[in-house]
Amino acid sequence: MRLRSLSVAVLAALSLSALAALPSPASAKPLIGIADQKPDMFADPRFVALQLKTARYFVPFDVSTNPFQLARLDAWMAGAARDGIAPLITMERSSNARTRKKGAPSVAAYRKAVRYLRQRYPFVTAYSAWNEPNDGGQPTFRKPQLLASYTKVLQQECKGCKILAGDLLDNPNMVSYARQVEKALKKPAKIWGLHSYSDANNFRTTSTKKLLKGVKGKVWLTEVGGVVARRSAFSKATFKGQGEAHAAKATSYLFKTIAKLSPRIERMYLYHWNSASPNDSWDSAFIGPDGRERPALALLRKQLGR
Repeated sequence: MRLRSLSVAVLAALSLSALAALPSPASAKPLIGIADQKPDMFADPRFVALQLKTARYFVPFDVSTNPFQLARLDAWMAGAARDGIAPLITMERSSNARTRKKGAPSVAAYRKAVRYLRQRYPFVTAYSAWNEPNDGGQPTFRKPQLLASYTKVLQQECKGCKILAGDLLDNPNMVSYARQVEKALKKPAKIWGLHSYSDANNFRTTSTKKLLKGVKGKVWLTEVGGVVARRSAFSKATFKGQGEAHAAKATSYLFKTIAKLSPRIERMYLYHWNSASPNDSWDSAFIGPDGRERPALALLRKQLGR
């Protein structure tokens, strides 16, 4: 179902009801959500039964020029609204190879993209400036000042929204990059995102503690999970294992240790709900490609009291 066939008022009401149900910052446990790009998860009864209140989607900044990507985003938004789930949107580089070669979008192009998303999905009130901006494959890698400019655009165009200065990858440059961004902002960022796969899958707290010490704002673990399989040569991080048993152990460690490091860890988005095929380049899903539940799902249900 395309988003424009739905009532914006209905979508807004559903999303606002989800926001109203979010726990206060004083809550002892971080709010748990799912990060996944597939709209079909919202129709899975097992997902619905979890009664989650938030989910994350990373959006190519030029999504308005790609009919396939836009239809997928519309379907995802519609599914989130039906389930009463408040979205977190992370901006991302283009999915078009030619556009990627041009590098990072200008501030003007970024502002145009944000305005388009704000107009199309006015009920979205949480945005992150860029996905893994400190990673070498991103056009923002050597441009922390540009990320600061993107963050300012979000603050200007989405007043009253939750704005993350970026979803940092737990690389060695994580803290130094964040500090350069904050220097350009001329003030500490209120919220930083973190992808702390290394901590979760090595059963340690190193990267998460470094970011908590290195910045003053809140920290949302915007993408994290126990790895079942990695089949991509681009993933260079070293983990202590993989497989369903390992993923369950890493998920347990997330809940019992990492989530309790600081009350500043307000949210945790687990990546991801279901794997698309047995050949996914990355698989940290709760549901296998055969539709079978994996052991980590039982831990998630327990953590949520479901």
